[in-house]
Amino acid sequence: MADAFVNWSGSLTFTPARSAHPADEAEVCRLVRRARETGTTVRPVGSGHSSSPLVRTDGVLLSLDRLAGVLAEDGDRATVLGGTKLRALGEGLYDAGLAMDNLGDVDYQSIAGATATGTHGTGLGFGNLSTQVVGARLVTGTGEVLDVDADRNPELLPAVRLSLGALGVVTRLTLDVQPRYDLRRRTWCARLDWTLDHLAELQHTNRNMDFYWYPRSDQTQVRTLNRADRPPVEQGVWDSAGTAPARTRENEVGPTHRTIPRDRALRFEEIEYMLPSEAFPACFAEVRRRIMARHRRVAAWRVLVRTVAADDIWLSNAHGRPTTTIACLQNAGLPHEEYFRDMEAVFREYGGRPHWGKKHWLTARELRPLFPRWDDFQAARRRLDPDGVFLTPDLARLLEPV
Repeated sequence: MADAFVNWSGSLTFTPARSAHPADEAEVCRLVRRARETGTTVRPVGSGHSSSPLVRTDGVLLSLDRLAGVLAEDGDRATVLGGTKLRALGEGLYDAGLAMDNLGDVDYQSIAGATATGTHGTGLGFGNLSTQVVGARLVTGTGEVLDVDADRNPELLPAVRLSLGALGVVTRLTLDVQPRYDLRRRTWCARLDWTLDHLAELQHTNRNMDFYWYPRSDQTQVRTLNRADRPPVEQGVWDSAGTAPARTRENEVGPTHRTIPRDRALRFEEIEYMLPSEAFPACFAEVRRRIMARHRRVAAWRVLVRTVAADDIWLSNAHGRPTTTIACLQNAGLPHEEYFRDMEAVFREYGGRPHWGKKHWLTARELRPLFPRWDDFQAARRRLDPDGVFLTPDLARLLEPV
């Protein structure tokens, strides 16, 4: 019997029939072929940071931890193994004089897991991490190795870049990268009304910008990041006296992979929905109204607001539209379901799409209308996994209509 699996927040625990830690691609192929022959499901797993039950399986839980490292760098491209953790990837690229275009708020995830679930950072000009994928190599449901890029099977690239692990085991990825550079990170506290009044200007004048809202104090923490090798951004958003709205909490400079993510000592649960940006003001107002009226007593933590550029990836939450995200966080171990379900009702009212790696209660019936290329993804999935080797019960709930 395999050991029990526990995700990062501690909210998901299960015991697979078997845990596998293949050392190379050939071993992955053998494992998938054996599962296909025996009617067993295979579920690839990264670092287990997701709050959702995407990795849960009663079959084979396949870890990519031994398939890690940067394989090659060639100008503006880097090829990496799927199990490479984002923190190690950042260091490996930095040593080669390179950097990723953008990163998320934490760096515990593996690159294959982060891109498969649409992990994102913030910034009007930046898509989620999946948009940085220009090629992939995966072991399909038939145990065969398939390369997908602009020249080989290009029709599958919009599906493979963000696949939920439903198309195969991604053993390596080729990423768009750029010469390494430093960012200046600044954070400060401000009243909520000040932040909302200046939000559009902050978003348009900074490379990256997001903010936390703290319901119990009704205050915000604003964060901006800008390239350190360029003139400082003139915010133009200070008070009439020319001073910042509150004292600066952080003002530091460093490489992208050390400046954008932050360590999170406190574990938390999270629901996040991706909204059409034009719907954000009305949606956030209703979120705030409901939290203050119904959930302030139990909402012990914060609400995070970020932006994501539109893309053309079939299952991307930012497909076809500039996106603003609202995430509600709750300390692990505290009640969250009633609070999160109420927030989900608001997000859905305003056309939101759920983050694949975080809490939500939608099934294929509700999800299909939200993604214009949904049926194209399903056709690709059935082509690459005709026998459902990767279709665990939780994935079937998301992808297969009842």
